[in-house]
Amino acid sequence: MPPRVAPVVPLEPSSDPSSPYFVHPSDVPSSVKVTPLLTGSNYHSWSHSMCRALGGKLKLEFVDGSFPVPIDQFDPSFRAWNRCNMLVHSWIMNSVSDSIAQSIVFMENAFDV
Repeated sequence: MPPRVAPVVPLEPSSDPSSPYFVHPSDVPSSVKVTPLLTGSNYHSWSHSMCRALGGKLKLEFVDGSFPVPIDQFDPSFRAWNRCNMLVHSWIMNSVSDSIAQSIVFMENAFDV
């Protein structure tokens, strides 16, 4: 008879460092700032730098459309998604010029930015 093994209990997504929902204690709104700030004419180099920064934090999926918004607001993952979405949006806001920030400040989802 094979040895009995306890079933593997999946980690809470926000507790798993390999999950896009994971937020490290050092991940605060000011922890990502891409320079130079986006002005419009430097979009291509800024975009490349921002993608690197977000990819390093496992948050690129929030802006490239590959990580969908949980539909049910009562789904436990919705709260984690919302927290990460707001964090990514703040990182983008801190990496653009004031005039661009004024045009994206009221957007709800980082994907829409």
